[in-house]
Amino acid sequence: MTTSSPGTGRELRTLVTAQGTVQMSLEEVPVPEPAPDEVIVRVEAAPINPSDLGLLFAGADMATAAPSGPPGHPVLTAPLSPAAMRALAPRVGKSLPAGNEGAGTVIATGSSEAARALQGRAVALAPGGMYTEYRRARAGHCLALPAGVTPEEGASSFVNPLTALGMVETMRNEGHSGLVHTAAASNLGQMLNRLCIEENVPLVSIVRKPGQEHILRAIGAEHVCNSASPSFLEELTRALTQTSATLAFDAIGGGDLASQILSCMEAASEKNSAAYSTYGSATHKQVYIYGGLDRGPTVLRRNFGMTWGIGGWLLSPFLQSIGPDRLHELRERVGAGLKTTFASAYTKRISLAEALQPEICLAYARSATGEKYLVAPHKQ
Repeated sequence: MTTSSPGTGRELRTLVTAQGTVQMSLEEVPVPEPAPDEVIVRVEAAPINPSDLGLLFAGADMATAAPSGPPGHPVLTAPLSPAAMRALAPRVGKSLPAGNEGAGTVIATGSSEAARALQGRAVALAPGGMYTEYRRARAGHCLALPAGVTPEEGASSFVNPLTALGMVETMRNEGHSGLVHTAAASNLGQMLNRLCIEENVPLVSIVRKPGQEHILRAIGAEHVCNSASPSFLEELTRALTQTSATLAFDAIGGGDLASQILSCMEAASEKNSAAYSTYGSATHKQVYIYGGLDRGPTVLRRNFGMTWGIGGWLLSPFLQSIGPDRLHELRERVGAGLKTTFASAYTKRISLAEALQPEICLAYARSATGEKYLVAPHKQ
């Protein structure tokens, strides 16, 4: 081991209580010495992704959250509904760390050659529990950031970049030739647009506001449809006819958007086909729901033939399915594109304590387009 760990550090934790609440708190936790193949990272930047909010809030309405606790150890508590408590039964009484990914500097290492090679290096990692001042991790799970890439620039090296790459890889593996993406002006959506332009992959982006359309057009997006437009279905069908996209990734989840996409895919397929069948086109149409911006029921109106599918898609199972060699290739590609294709922009940098201030918590809970928050654990 080249140096010793700092002993203790502050960490943001989330707890579902038997009294029917979720408590987010800032705790002092021990930082263990690294094992031979481990490192200790001084965490400097960790993004707040939509995928982090489910663990943090446990489904609570944070508009009802109340602050408490002394200045150095703030607590934010929100009530949970009976239905939420039934679903959260396995979590009751378990204090959990949060934060999927982040980046920082290696300050201590174990004795292995791989660990010692990272001493003093800026690295990105995604072991979970990244809303903390110090994180222990296996050396092999760290991505050494290229020269000139700061921890802030490398903080979002895993979730969004690998999701964008995974969407394109899934498209190719399943025999599709184009993509549809909803909530497409997000940080992830912008990455996916840049990636598809580089890869010459036809992409149809669906947004909800004119300003979001402008964001995508400014980075070169060709097919952008606004779901709030009175002519949305006609515009979407036209874009699908031009691109022949038959695979969609839907971040919304609830409502009838997935159904509308399948219907427009069917209409586009019929336009591109000379044959007629009472069962609809023979072209397989697929929607994968990978987010839950709308927590309501997914509504399907069966007007898209019989050759279709709808299911869920998650990054972790996808990465497991491609194997370690391909994952290594994708990670290397992300590292090389952190200032270009996979660059992330943040609107606000907050400390661990600020993450527990009600008004700030409400702001990042919105997951609004163009409002990505970054936790800086050592910010005072």
